[in-house]
Amino acid sequence: MNRWLCHLRLVFALLGAVALAWDAHAQSVLLEAESFADCGGWDVDQQSMDVMGSPYLLAHGLGVPVRDAVTPAQFPSAGVCRVWVRTRDWVAPWHAPGAPGRFQVVVDGHPLAETFGTEGADWHWQNGGTVRVGPEATVALHDLTGFEGRCDAVLFCPDPGFVPPNEPRALARFRQRALGLADEPTDGGEFDLVVVGGGIAGTCAALSAARNGLRVALVQDRPVLGGNGSSEVRVWPEGKTCQAPYPHVGDIVEELVPAKRPGTGNAKAGGIYADSRKLAAVRAEPRLTLLLEEHVYAVAVRAGRILSVDAQHVRTARRLRLRATLFADCTGDATVGYQAGADYALSKDGVMGASNLWNLMDAADPAQVLRCECKDKEALTIAVKEGKWAAPFPRCPWAIDLSQRAFPGRKNSQGQWSQTPLSDLGGWFWESGFDQDMVSDIERVRDLNFRAMYGAWDALKNVDGLYPNYRLGWAAFLAGKRESRRLLGDVILAGADFRSGRGFPDGAFPCSWGIDLHTADPKYSAGHGAEAFIAVATAGKGYTYQGPYWAPYRCLYSRNVTNLFMAGRDISVTREGLGPVRVMRTCGMMGEIVGKAAWLCVRYGTSPRGVYEQHLPLLKELMAQPGALRRATLDGVLAQPPAGPARRAGAG
Repeated sequence: MNRWLCHLRLVFALLGAVALAWDAHAQSVLLEAESFADCGGWDVDQQSMDVMGSPYLLAHGLGVPVRDAVTPAQFPSAGVCRVWVRTRDWVAPWHAPGAPGRFQVVVDGHPLAETFGTEGADWHWQNGGTVRVGPEATVALHDLTGFEGRCDAVLFCPDPGFVPPNEPRALARFRQRALGLADEPTDGGEFDLVVVGGGIAGTCAALSAARNGLRVALVQDRPVLGGNGSSEVRVWPEGKTCQAPYPHVGDIVEELVPAKRPGTGNAKAGGIYADSRKLAAVRAEPRLTLLLEEHVYAVAVRAGRILSVDAQHVRTARRLRLRATLFADCTGDATVGYQAGADYALSKDGVMGASNLWNLMDAADPAQVLRCECKDKEALTIAVKEGKWAAPFPRCPWAIDLSQRAFPGRKNSQGQWSQTPLSDLGGWFWESGFDQDMVSDIERVRDLNFRAMYGAWDALKNVDGLYPNYRLGWAAFLAGKRESRRLLGDVILAGADFRSGRGFPDGAFPCSWGIDLHTADPKYSAGHGAEAFIAVATAGKGYTYQGPYWAPYRCLYSRNVTNLFMAGRDISVTREGLGPVRVMRTCGMMGEIVGKAAWLCVRYGTSPRGVYEQHLPLLKELMAQPGALRRATLDGVLAQPPAGPARRAGAG
């Protein structure tokens, strides 16, 4: 009994200590960087949310300091606060000198004495010292370099001894309380189909399902649609659409993706990727609810069936719960399927990396300056009008040292299928992350891409003395992933299937791209080890097949989560089978088929597997219909009458 009382007293003492600790910082003010009222020239980066639980702001200025991010702040009372800033020195994992991501926190026009982004390889709270605040203040993030500084949050705490938590679960609880978030997400509604991932595949799936009469939610974690094929990443969508015997499979892709023409391709001007075209098509569908900047972080499952997904708004942290009869994982990383316990495969070695597309601009060419997407465009325009064309670039001791190394675009060095030295810079083969995990390691992968790009440009400008009037014009800060988790379906499509021409009774989408796999290019990987940054693609004998090859519908649904579809590069293929299917026009056609199959699921009260087992002729009939066709009702008109009463989503 005495021991029990001692334990009880200890529990109460610990609870009291927790309460006192909370009281001590209950007056703290947490400013999430991504929620600043004006992000200025900083970019919201959400691609590591699965790892760190929060987006952050990135000063992606290509060597030119970006405009301040600014927000108002209100405090419970005037007084002295200790300031904590969650940040990191992004080159510290390589023990590189220089801390290029330096920035200041400015309160009411006065910078704190501490400079941030100068210490620590991992995300942590950097102590900013103390500051006196009134009832309200203006807080700004002031970039000092333009070289990828990053800030997750700023905390003002009246208790000088309080240290905010950094362990992920404790930090998540701290954020929730500090931001006043409810324990449970808000009800976001019920749908026939929830599509997670707004790349080409997910957008086509949502449009296809909505036009077939379903109530659809499309959830995308960026402010634009298109994924790798958007203005944010700028990989040009490839793959032949509208092929016999189903020439309407690909109609929706053609609506969304402009035809290839001179001036299109990878890493071109942002306008050619037609972000607005995709948004307009989605917003025109009355049955389709578009949720932009929403990151799905949790999945509820019962007896092998998904009940709902929870999404967090990237900017506000507000959370929604979306319920549906069916779900489609079009995330590329298989985020939904992975959390739902779906069977999946993940290559451990030989993994294709993530692209690092970038381009250059000639500051002596007024036409290029006029089209420039640089964050200092106004200053650049004035300089060009005054005839100041020179574009110096600082030395980058923290970048990969390429001063004595070959790389595509340097003298006598070319990439695969090279054209000109300038076009070799920032092309498709600038790729890193071989053998890395594209979910947990993605920030490091992307940062290695940055170090390669800045190291190459430093070598060309400052060692070789080339391109005096050229400057970096644009670079993706979102990694263009090629490979991640692959969800397993009733058929796992392999490279041998393409080579042999193996036919399937449920051939549903045409493949025309080669068995295109990327590995580190041996010409440039020596000395870089696992951190090589130039790729070579498989081509020629053994990597071609007779096309178009109609891949089976059974690759597009999970074999063990009964109401889960997938479309995109996370479908059911082997690593070699991924080569022909991963290009975006092909992925978009997968989405079109998913939308049609989802209608059959709801119409006949069946599962994705049941469509193959019981309704394959009807799926093929839908495949023969134009992609622009809108079904007026759930019943619609098909050659075969319904096998039983229709069931709406959520019906008994």
